[in-house]
Amino acid sequence: MKTPIRKRRGPKPKPANDNSNLRERLHAARIGLAETLIGAIGWGAGMALSAQASLWLSSGAITSHYWSVTAMFFAGAALAWPPSLAAHRFLAYGRRRQTSFAAAFLCLTIFSIAITAVLFAIIYRNFYAQWHGDPFTKLWLVQIAFTSASALYQFAVVGLRMYLPVGAALLFTAAFLLSRTHSLQKPVKTPAAQ
Repeated sequence: MKTPIRKRRGPKPKPANDNSNLRERLHAARIGLAETLIGAIGWGAGMALSAQASLWLSSGAITSHYWSVTAMFFAGAALAWPPSLAAHRFLAYGRRRQTSFAAAFLCLTIFSIAITAVLFAIIYRNFYAQWHGDPFTKLWLVQIAFTSASALYQFAVVGLRMYLPVGAALLFTAAFLLSRTHSLQKPVKTPAAQ
């Protein structure tokens, strides 16, 4: 006995090569100049404050590099704000507030740590460059690779502590504020997606 084929009800499925959601996400990920500058300065100041608080709590700020460490953490966080904000908006587009909070928390954490670690590796490498071999030789490439790897390891061991305890509280606050502003935004339809 042959059973009739039922027609599918509801919206038609999108073709596999439909990139309308990607276009909408990319459009939503765009950030303005004012929110970039204000956010970068605020986030940089927060992470610089976190580094200062950590130095005060751990050693009473008895170090000759107090201001250079503070400046490095400020610069790393300020440079991390724009890609963090764009990635947060891309990932959280059309999602609930909890997902937006998780995306903001993850993006701010990853970008802030990664960019500050790269800045530390550049400073670390510049210090040890006086003992490196001639540029663009095999020895020089090996020395660059191992110096950068040891700088990243040292930052992971010593530098990550600078984000605690103040940086963690500021991270939760910033992620909460970003998720609140995200929930107020409505998805923007681009002309191509309509």
